[in-house]
Amino acid sequence: MNKNNLPVVTLRKGKEESLDRFHPWVFSGAIASMPSDVEEGQTVAVLAFDGRFIGVGHYQIGSIAVRILDFDDTTIDKDFFIARLRDALNLRRSLNLSRDDNDAYRLVHGEGDFLPGLIIDIYGHTAVVQAHSPGMHFCRDIIALAITELEDLEVANVYYKSETTLPFKAQLDPQNDYIIGGFDSNIATENGLNFHIDWLKGQKTGFFVDQRDNRSLLESLSRNRKVLNMFCYTGGFSVYALRGDAQRVVSVDSSAKAIALTTANVNLNFPNDTRHEAFAEDAFRFLDTMQKDEYDLIVLDPPAFAKHRSALKNALRGYQRLNYKAFEKIAPGGIIFTFSCSQAVSKEQFRLAVFSAAAQSRRRVRIIRQMTQPADHPVNIYHPEGEYLKGLVLYVE
Repeated sequence: MNKNNLPVVTLRKGKEESLDRFHPWVFSGAIASMPSDVEEGQTVAVLAFDGRFIGVGHYQIGSIAVRILDFDDTTIDKDFFIARLRDALNLRRSLNLSRDDNDAYRLVHGEGDFLPGLIIDIYGHTAVVQAHSPGMHFCRDIIALAITELEDLEVANVYYKSETTLPFKAQLDPQNDYIIGGFDSNIATENGLNFHIDWLKGQKTGFFVDQRDNRSLLESLSRNRKVLNMFCYTGGFSVYALRGDAQRVVSVDSSAKAIALTTANVNLNFPNDTRHEAFAEDAFRFLDTMQKDEYDLIVLDPPAFAKHRSALKNALRGYQRLNYKAFEKIAPGGIIFTFSCSQAVSKEQFRLAVFSAAAQSRRRVRIIRQMTQPADHPVNIYHPEGEYLKGLVLYVE
């Protein structure tokens, strides 16, 4: 089959096995032949060596050569995107994520929603779209239309934010801008707390919605504790800790802009609350100079230490060093929330780094909770690489 007469990518003999198990990636080394004039981002048909139809997907230059969109001979058009987006929305509605007290959530999580290369986060009446592949970049206009045509979603504005996420070699020169609508309000609500979302200049889509459930867990453990929120970014954990009746909350980030955003979010929910302080300072320097036993709840949520496997060794050293500093300084009976969002770091590798830090500190440490990404960041069962967020809640005697 190839009913749409798409350019054909033919696989080498035996290289279809992972695709027959519905893994959505075709690696460049698996390709036997393809037309010389296929352009990056073009939709192609993938065939096995014997001519058997495998699927349709977006072609791109690089290690991952094709991202499969469908294992049937489907036309990739607006109707296709509407159907996939409706499926994604139905899942979020079944999870009760769209409520009066919660209008911030992820609508599409790439491979986890069978739309590889596409991220869509919802903040109130605004959808922020990120393309991670040239194919999704070229589909951005029909994706935006499909979002606004979903009944009951009530999205009026679609902001495209892919300047930092598309492959550099593709030379696509994407411009961050509104595809539909424009700016009306940047305040979104998560579990009854309000946040300024900086999708114009902030990291990722402007807010880390993947920590929503973990922030709620921290809130439940914050009562009467002195909380240190390292790498605070927008101050999400800090705001939840304050609502959890923390005695004191200190937010630290190396970025002055992040500290300003954290302060704004604290004031949005708890104006003039003297329990909160914020410092623009390097995390390791802050941990080095702070007093021992000053805090009894520490959050370590750093940016990805390893974005590629080539940086893995240094990343693991970084996690070990960071966690050792927290073990060294936390008060007896303290709790540490520690995370890795590096996809290149496995759960086992991250746990080993934390274990090594605990052993180095000679403290008695127990794991009381293991954390991951929330349900609106689903993992395609055929694509385990989609499980990227790893976290541990540790009790330190």
